[in-house]
Amino acid sequence: MPVFQSRRRVRHSANEMFDLVADMERYPEFVPLCVRNVIRSREVRDASEIVTSEMTVAYALFRETFRNCITLDRANGRIVVESTDGPLRQLRIEWTFRPQADDGCEVGFRLNYELASRTLALLMGSVFDVAFSRLAEAFQRRADVVYRGRRAALSARWPCHDQLAERVGACAALARKDCGKSGTFLI
Repeated sequence: MPVFQSRRRVRHSANEMFDLVADMERYPEFVPLCVRNVIRSREVRDASEIVTSEMTVAYALFRETFRNCITLDRANGRIVVESTDGPLRQLRIEWTFRPQADDGCEVGFRLNYELASRTLALLMGSVFDVAFSRLAEAFQRRADVVYRGRRAALSARWPCHDQLAERVGACAALARKDCGKSGTFLI
């Protein structure tokens, strides 16, 4: 069963990234292969929102619609997507959003899937592999577009903000590198 996972530090807040992933109706605008995504139901259970969506994916002559059950757990910075039917025997995507001190966040992404039939796996497996491997990157690019205005406003108020953020990031990377060698961390 193919598994794709990544951890990325992004220059957007954990709440912004959570909102971006939770905005499922917009997926056709930027998610690879997604041509339609319709919300069928929403309900609140405990502290989470449970959403059922119907997504249509298409590539060349292949077109398939399937349902997903999505758990939006804002309190714990977590979104879980599970397919309930369609061309996938199993699909599970887990997103995590961890705030960072610099107003950015670390986005965790893990996806595993299995196509429902061996024939479909032979025909479409490599297409799904490429699309799924680019999924986290598509969301990061989308966040850069959607939240670009916020970054521009921040830079206008504090012109040195971006340079400072880059320097802090570079210093932290050097400190982590040194820490791994010596076991101490000094600033």
